[in-house]
Amino acid sequence: MSARHVISFPIEGQRFNFRVAGIIIVDGHVLVCREDDDGYTMLPGGRIELGETSALSLEREMAEELAMPATLGPMIATSESFYRRAGEDFHELGFFYTVDLPGQGPNGTSPWLQRPDEGHILSFYWVPLAGDALEAFNLQPRWLPEFLRNLPDQQTHIAYDEREPA
Repeated sequence: MSARHVISFPIEGQRFNFRVAGIIIVDGHVLVCREDDDGYTMLPGGRIELGETSALSLEREMAEELAMPATLGPMIATSESFYRRAGEDFHELGFFYTVDLPGQGPNGTSPWLQRPDEGHILSFYWVPLAGDALEAFNLQPRWLPEFLRNLPDQQTHIAYDEREPA
């Protein structure tokens, strides 16, 4: 087996990430994930590995993180997000696909699922799209809550810069 290389690298105080994520919506709730040492949530997914298509990467990430069958749907959005976290400026290219988890959905438990991943504990939550729950869960990137509440009917590209002006 050859070495695996995630597409994430530092350059002079900045970091480039190439990330893929699944948009899983059931009964007006979206599945989000929090790593045990993070103060924010994100959509399930991860960084794409060198030589991997984004769809294959998301299939791998769903298998690793959720350990249950997942069916990928179409890509719904691409993004260029610029943000600052932990003293580092990020430039993140993101691909977002719809995903179906057959037979799964909100069941009243919180967190819905917890799984170990690369030395961390991932906690998954079904969060209502209505109201301000996504903001209360600090879903990142910041443009996602409104996007998820108003999903486009065709593939969309988002460019969003939340860094402080210089």
